[in-house]
Parts: sequence; structure tokens; C-alpha cells
Amino acid sequence: MKNIFIVTIITIGVIALMSQTKDTKYNKLTPEEEQVVIHKGTERPFSGEYDLHFEKGTYLCKRCDAPLYLSEDKFNAHCGWPSFDDEIAGAVKRLPDPDGFRTEIVCANCDAHLGHVFAGEGFTDKNIRHCVNSISLNFDPMKVANKTERALFASGCFWGTEYHLSKVDGVISTTVGYTGGHKANPTYQEVCTGNTGHAEATEVIYNPSKVSYEELARLFFETHDPTQVNRQGPDIGTQYRSAIFYLDDEQKQTAKKLIALLEEKGLKIATEVTEAAKFWEAEDYHQDYYDIKGTTPYCHFYTKRF
Repeated sequence: MKNIFIVTIITIGVIALMSQTKDTKYNKLTPEEEQVVIHKGTERPFSGEYDLHFEKGTYLCKRCDAPLYLSEDKFNAHCGWPSFDDEIAGAVKRLPDPDGFRTEIVCANCDAHLGHVFAGEGFTDKNIRHCVNSISLNFDPMKVANKTERALFASGCFWGTEYHLSKVDGVISTTVGYTGGHKANPTYQEVCTGNTGHAEATEVIYNPSKVSYEELARLFFETHDPTQVNRQGPDIGTQYRSAIFYLDDEQKQTAKKLIALLEEKGLKIATEVTEAAKFWEAEDYHQDYYDIKGTTPYCHFYTKRF
């Protein structure tokens, strides 16, 4: 009984230490800041520090200091809150608002509530407005946003492709969608007919100082069967084809180099290497599918090939 008591005390202490460590990675918030950032409140219009603020620099998350917006993307929408027509790639997540109408935006790093995003208002050529609470932001005139790069891979059902790529250290965000076809803004049902020309694909935003494009491409080849034509496991159709959609010549040459290495090993690679086209984001219920379901891919498994 004494030993059990000691183990229990040690366990409680470890849990408390872990909780303390987790809490200290975020900035301390005032009650007013918590009401907006944590509890998803809204500050009064025209009351925020950054509403009419146009100094050059970077806007950061109040809770974790992650870079979110550049000053060059800020504009005056005369709405009473800071407005931006673009975000730093991979820095902001979109979520359905509980009101059933709007789209909430949160920090991709710590899920701090920022505000809402609106489309089609015509304020700028980008036709997007991130309406952000000033109290959700910090500002650093000297801060340089981390450089990010983008990659597009297709290897069968995009649930499995995203699952493996999202686990890589240095990957900032992943989004599943459709690309490589001719139909604008396709739906999942349309892509499943095989008549749109699109492949189910995963967009990867990553930090090249932590992970290289070649490392991501190698993982791509090692988490599906690149010898299968227009299928992956039980999923059959052109939408399930293996493809790399390159964004520059360096990505193209990297893909071709890896294919050559695999073919030297005797594999007949079916992977297409195609210049990237418009990427259409898939429906919300497809995003982070396996993580949300708490399951693992049924046709994407790791196989060492290099």
C-alpha cells in the first residue's frame, strides 16, 4: 500500500509538471484578452489598437507570437476591426462558426480565436477580408515571417496522403483538395465520377529550414504504391492516380531524380510528374480525416524504398 501511495504521488507530480510546462509555452493573457482569444468573444468595433494601424511589420498571435499577417496585406475596411486580404501561408485555420453562417479564423499554431473571414465583398482584388480582433494580435515592426514553401502530392485517397505528410516535423499545415483537372471548384461527388480530370491531392505548407522538398517527396513514395496505375489499393479511378504536381523546376527535377532511383531498383513507376495547376480545397469533412476519426489509413502504409 505504501508503494502504491508513493507511485500515486509521483504520478500526480509528473502530471502537474507537464501541465505547467504546457501552460508556459503561451503568453499570459489578461481577462479581457482571454474573453476574446480563448472564449471567442468580440471586442467593440473601432476600439482596438490596430484598427487604423498601418505601420510596416508583422502581426503576431497574441497567445503564442506566431506570425499571422503582413502589414502589406492590411487595408481599411471601415468596419471597426483590423482587416487583411491575405494571411501568411499556413498561419491561419478556417473553421465553421457555431452560428452556422460565418467562418471562424484561428491561429494554426495554438487555436487562438482571431475573428472571421468573409469573401465576395469586393474591398480588394483578392476579394477576401480577414476581420480580426485587435486584442488577438501583437505587432512586431522588426519581425520577419518564417519562409514557407508549398508542395502538392497525390497518392490515392487524400485522407491517407495527408495523414502521413502531416506528421513530418517542419510541416506547418496540410490541406486536402482537387487538382490536375478541368472542372472549376469541383465537389467530391463530381471528382468521384472521374469526369473532372482532377486527382485527390494534398497541399503541404512547410518550413524548408526544417524539412526539404526531397524528404517530403521520399515519404510520398514510401507511403503508397507508386507502381499502381489509376488506383491505390481498393480505390480505383483516375482521381486516385499517383502524381507529383511541381511548382518550380527544382521540384520537377527532384521528382524525376527519385523516380530514376526507384526504377534503378527495378520498380516500374506510374507516378505522373505534372506542372501544378489550380488547387481546389475539398469539403471540410475531408480535412484531417483520420486524426478527427481517431483511425489510421486503410491503403497507405510505410514501405522503405530508398
